[in-house]
Amino acid sequence: MNRSPDYVFVFLEIFSGEGGIQSYVKDVLSAYLGLPGDYSAEVFLLRDAPGCDNPFEGKNLVFHYLKTPNPSLGRWKLIVALVNCLILRRPKKVFCGHINLAPVVSLFCTSLGIPYIVMTYGKDVWKPLSKLQRQALQKAQGIWTISRYSRNCLCETNGVDSDAVEIVPCIVDGDRFTPAPKSPSLLKKYGLENSVVIVTVARLWSGDIYKGVDVTIRALPRILSIMPDVKYLVIGRGDDQPRLAQLAAQLGVENEVIFAGFVPTEDLVHHYRLADAYVMPSQEGFGIVYLEAMACGVPVLSGDADGSADPLQDGRTGWRVPHRDPAAVAEAVVEMLGKQDQRCQGQWLREQTLGAFGKSALISKLESLLV
Repeated sequence: MNRSPDYVFVFLEIFSGEGGIQSYVKDVLSAYLGLPGDYSAEVFLLRDAPGCDNPFEGKNLVFHYLKTPNPSLGRWKLIVALVNCLILRRPKKVFCGHINLAPVVSLFCTSLGIPYIVMTYGKDVWKPLSKLQRQALQKAQGIWTISRYSRNCLCETNGVDSDAVEIVPCIVDGDRFTPAPKSPSLLKKYGLENSVVIVTVARLWSGDIYKGVDVTIRALPRILSIMPDVKYLVIGRGDDQPRLAQLAAQLGVENEVIFAGFVPTEDLVHHYRLADAYVMPSQEGFGIVYLEAMACGVPVLSGDADGSADPLQDGRTGWRVPHRDPAAVAEAVVEMLGKQDQRCQGQWLREQTLGAFGKSALISKLESLLV
């Protein structure tokens, strides 16, 4: 890149990990490349290494991979590379991709008079931040976050002015996530033939029990008493799976709970299509999985006190229930599987979802913020 970049992005990682933040960042970069005009940017990645599968690299996005075996050395490499870029190339603006990077970005951008934006997501900013992190937010030209709930938690917990926070929501790829019949081979693989299927896609980490898989398992006996053909397909991996399997056994529903394990991103759409309902009574900063399910025409259930209010459009496109209440989950699931509500009409659900959270919506949002 010969000319000075219009923008600089600084992220922890994009390609070496899996999760909502990484997915969101990829959407932002994809939308950035879809902006009208010839914008250029350099992207600094602390924990990604050369050779990763990167579909974004090109003349408008140049990537710097800074991963080292020694994490401390990696941080120093990032500082040196970033400062060199800021001093010699003088970008118009810097986007700090994680609150943990904000103090470093703030220090050098402030001293050089370069404006910066801090990108936030969910639990990363729901708790009290360090003094340096709060100062970095206060000095930023702006703050982005993915939902009203995350904005409110950030502002209430850390004394941030809500007027400084811009909502830049997650999106769904409507070309990838589409309705289609259930895959016969997958139905056979998981033993779901002649079953009504509810699905959750989530990390099964002991630190992520807020995803609500245990609550859904506790709801199953009540659901099965009304709809005995229901089975629960859990997609994801993690150290909490043994506890969840034991819970299912204790409740006598071990034959109705199927743990699919890890499913590659490219195969997720086929698994969403197995679902008669997507159920995740969670506490999310946003919840991209809800968008993916709805884009496939699958009705969804979420918790009622988190960022899922945005993708579910305050309950207009899905069911929202108290996230730790198995009875409420059971009642809602039975209603969902009855298919009498407009929120179960797949084509309508897809249209409403893509209209508000398709790629074009994010491109328009970025254009309004960058121009």
